[in-house]
Amino acid sequence: MTDAPAPSARAMPAPVPAGDPARQPAPQPGRHSVRQSAQEPVRQPVRQPALQAAREQELVDRVVAAFDPCPDPRLAELMCSLVRHLHAFIRDVRLTEAEWEAAIRFLTEAGHITDDRRQEFILLSDVLGASMQTIAVNNEAYGNATEATVFGPFFVEDAPRIALGGDIAGGAAGEPCWIEGTVTDTDGVPLPGARIEVWEADADGYYDVQYTDGRVAGRAHLFSDDEGAYRFWGLTPTPYPIPHDGPVGALLDAVGRSPMRAAHLHFMVSAPGHRTLVTHIFVEGDPQLEAGDSVFGVKDSLIRRFAPQAPGTPAPDGRDLGDQAWSRARFDIVLAPQGASRE
Repeated sequence: MTDAPAPSARAMPAPVPAGDPARQPAPQPGRHSVRQSAQEPVRQPVRQPALQAAREQELVDRVVAAFDPCPDPRLAELMCSLVRHLHAFIRDVRLTEAEWEAAIRFLTEAGHITDDRRQEFILLSDVLGASMQTIAVNNEAYGNATEATVFGPFFVEDAPRIALGGDIAGGAAGEPCWIEGTVTDTDGVPLPGARIEVWEADADGYYDVQYTDGRVAGRAHLFSDDEGAYRFWGLTPTPYPIPHDGPVGALLDAVGRSPMRAAHLHFMVSAPGHRTLVTHIFVEGDPQLEAGDSVFGVKDSLIRRFAPQAPGTPAPDGRDLGDQAWSRARFDIVLAPQGASRE
């Protein structure tokens, strides 16, 4: 039997000593060692702020141009300005998609809770100060005309009419209050027949429309007499929270704001040839005046003294109030002329 030939040195290479980089096998093409990969610098994205800003502005311009066919110049002005300001807000805060979705959910919830007895969008406008800003823009200061303030979400058309000296309470709970005053123009001329709408919350902080039994209470309308004078019984106003069981309340809670309103009584006064006035009177000494009004409606010129009257004090119209305490206040109303501009 013939012995097999011994393997040659070429077929069995000698082992390479460990730690000898000069004699380590060369890397295979297309493969990289772990050490080499770790040493490669991480590539950072190249930001292009000018290009990004141009793309964002190009979208704004296209949206604004989409309103060019609008046949109503004022509507076109409103929509184009809204688009510019809305896009500017989005770009300024770098709104995220998650935040956009949250905003859509919020508005949807506000729509769902709104009905013919509750207006969540007015509440939203109120707590953002948009209502008061709109009032300010549309009721420019004019002489000694009474200042306007927010309309609020609880006005109801066709409130019952009462005679002068009548009672708007309609059985609502609260302390009786006698309100009197005059309606004049800015020259002090009485305005007979001025329509005066009044409405307020009860002692529990609720308007009649917030109850489910269909009651009409704490609201009415009346007319000034031939001397421009008016008078009626109502309730001494008390602080109360705006409805905060919906999305607006959740928003206030999220940002740490109170839903409380300062105690007040609503007025809407109109007379031919004069600017309709929507306003309140507030109660002097109410602690909520210092704590803050959730809808920014308070103005110093509208704060009035509601003078407390002890039980047994004769009422101005002879009304028998028994052993009840009551209060009285005076509010003289001055209307600006229709179309009045700033003076």
